[in-house]
Amino acid sequence: MDISAYNTWGFFNVFAVILISLLVANALKKLIKPLEASLIPTSVLGGTILLIIAMIYKYSTGGDLLFDTEFFGGNGTAYLEMVTYHALALGFISATLKNTKGKMNKKRAEEVFNTGLTTVNTYLIQAVIGIAVTIIAATFLGGLLEASGILLCFGFGQGTGQAMNYGWIYETEHGFVGGKDFGLTIAAIGFLCASFGGVIHLNILRRTGKLKYSEHREEHIELEDVQADDEIPMQESVDKLSIQLALITLSYSLAYALMIGLSRLVPGMKSTIFGFNFLLGVLAATLVKLTLNFLRKKNVIKKQYRNNFLLTRTSNFFFDIMVVAGIAAIQLDMLEQFWGVIAVLCVLGAVATYAYNRIVAKVLFKRYSEEQFLAMYGMLTGTASTGIILLREIDTDFKTPVADNLVYQNFPAIAFGLPIMLIANVAPVRPILSLIVIAVMAVILNVVLFRRLIFRRFFKSATVEEDSTEQVEETV
Repeated sequence: MDISAYNTWGFFNVFAVILISLLVANALKKLIKPLEASLIPTSVLGGTILLIIAMIYKYSTGGDLLFDTEFFGGNGTAYLEMVTYHALALGFISATLKNTKGKMNKKRAEEVFNTGLTTVNTYLIQAVIGIAVTIIAATFLGGLLEASGILLCFGFGQGTGQAMNYGWIYETEHGFVGGKDFGLTIAAIGFLCASFGGVIHLNILRRTGKLKYSEHREEHIELEDVQADDEIPMQESVDKLSIQLALITLSYSLAYALMIGLSRLVPGMKSTIFGFNFLLGVLAATLVKLTLNFLRKKNVIKKQYRNNFLLTRTSNFFFDIMVVAGIAAIQLDMLEQFWGVIAVLCVLGAVATYAYNRIVAKVLFKRYSEEQFLAMYGMLTGTASTGIILLREIDTDFKTPVADNLVYQNFPAIAFGLPIMLIANVAPVRPILSLIVIAVMAVILNVVLFRRLIFRRFFKSATVEEDSTEQVEETV
C-alpha cells in the first residue's frame, strides 16, 4: 500500500469534506440571520453547499465530476452513496438501542398508535399522488418509469437513505436511468418544504397571537441525563463511547448476516433485501437490546452498558452525515427532462402532507394540535430531526408528549408500513395495480385512524369508562 497515494486517502477526503461542510454551514447560519430564521437544517445546507460546488466544477471543467477526481480516490460519488446507505441503518440502530423507561397508560398508548398510523397514512397518500402523476407523465416523457412517483413517499416520508435505496433498485433492475438522483432530489426538496413550510406556519401562528416569539434558551443538561447511577463508568479500560459503537457495529453485523441469509434463500429479491438494511438493523438492534436486558436481569451483567445520551448523539451524527452525503451525491444533469415532473410531485406532495396532517392534528390531538402538526409535517417532508426542530419553536421545553410520540410511533409505523415497501418492488412491473392496492390500503387505514369518529356510538360507552377511571387515578 502506498500511504501517499490518493486512493489511500480517497474515502477519508470524502468524509472530511462532509464534516467540514457541516462546520461551514453552521457558521453561515450563525452569521446570516435569514438562514437561521429559515430553520433549514445545517445538514441540508451543508449538502447543498457541496452540491453547488460540485455543479460549478463540472460545468467549468466540461463535464468532470468533482467527487470522482483523483483527490477523492477516483470513486468519491460511490463513497457518498455508500455513506448515505449505511448511515441510514446505523442511525436507526443507534436510536433503537436506547433504554426505554416507564409504562404508558391506555390513552398515551392510543396517541402513539394514532401517530404511527398517521405516518403510514401520509406515506400512502404521498404514494398515491406520486404514482398517479408519473403514470400520466410517462405517456409524454420517454425514459420515465411509470411507478417512479412512489419515490415521493420515500423521499418525503422517509428521507434521503430510503429514497436512494429504491432509486438504486429502480435504476439497476428496471432501467430507470437517474433513479438514484430522482429519489435524492425529491428528498432534498422535501427538506426545503419542511423548513419553509414550517416557517410560514409559525409566522401565521405569531401573527394570530397563538405563538409568542422567544429566543431559544441554552439547553441545560443534568448529570443524570449523561450518566445514570447503574451504568458503567464513562472512562475505564475502554471508553464508554467505544462500547456504544461496538454495540452498534454488532447489531449491524447481525443485520448483514440476516441480509446474506435471506438473499440466499430468496436470490431473486437480493436488491430488495439489502434495501431493507435499516429495517433489519432495527430488528438486530432489538435482539441485542433484549439479550442485554435478559443478561442484566439474570445478574450476569452487573452494570448497564448502553447510554442514552451517547446513543442519541451517535444517532444524530449518522443522520447528519447521511443528509449531507445524499444531497452532495445528486447529479442534477441526469434529471434534465424530469424537472417538471419533480416539481409537480413535490408541490402536490407538500400540499397534501400539510393538509392531511393539519386535519389529523385538529381532530385527534386536540390537547396539543399545533405541536403535533408541526412535528409530523416536519418529519413527513424531512426527517424526525426536522420535526423536532419545528417542535422546539413552539414547545421549547417539550412539555407536550409530541417528542415521545415521534419516538414510539416507529413501532406501529414499521408494522403497518412494511407492505408499502414490498409493493414498491412490484410497482415498476404493475404500476396501476400497485396504485389501486395502495389507495385501498389508505382508505382502510384511515378508517382505523378515525375509528372513534366513524364508530362513535360503539366507543361512546368505552370513553365514559376511561374518563371516570382517569378521574379516579388523578384523585388518588
